[in-house]
Amino acid sequence: MSLTIGAPAPDFSLPATGGRGVSLASLRGKPFVIYFYPRADTPGCTKEACAFQSGLPDFSALGVTVIGVSKDSMKALEKFAEKYSLAFPLASDPAATTIAAYGAWQEKSMYGKKYMGIERSTVLVDAAGNIAHHWPKVKIDGHAGEVLKAVLALG
Repeated sequence: MSLTIGAPAPDFSLPATGGRGVSLASLRGKPFVIYFYPRADTPGCTKEACAFQSGLPDFSALGVTVIGVSKDSMKALEKFAEKYSLAFPLASDPAATTIAAYGAWQEKSMYGKKYMGIERSTVLVDAAGNIAHHWPKVKIDGHAGEVLKAVLALG
């Protein structure tokens, strides 16, 4: 599923690290970045999370919330956040409802076997609650900086 630029962002409400909850309703009126990753504390996901953490002062200065979403349990996410000092919310979506709504639940293939899993992707939602940018099939290197440039372009 591909997201349409300018379309309303899919609704969501998820538990997140630090006893927080994240929802479309609570973020209305300000832009936010929601990114989807396969699994906490794996090399690629750690690199991506740390890149967003490094850029967090810039995102925060622009009033932009960053949210990471995976199917991991809250316990695994809390451990991951603590291990790498991740200050932004990591949300748990074990049923993959929000993941699917944002187009990140995809058929994958490994060793000839097909299965459903999370495609690393990022979505920028504008202050009006509409999809401003969608990055499917994210390559980690330089991605957080690319997202920040798109946030700056929102104006």
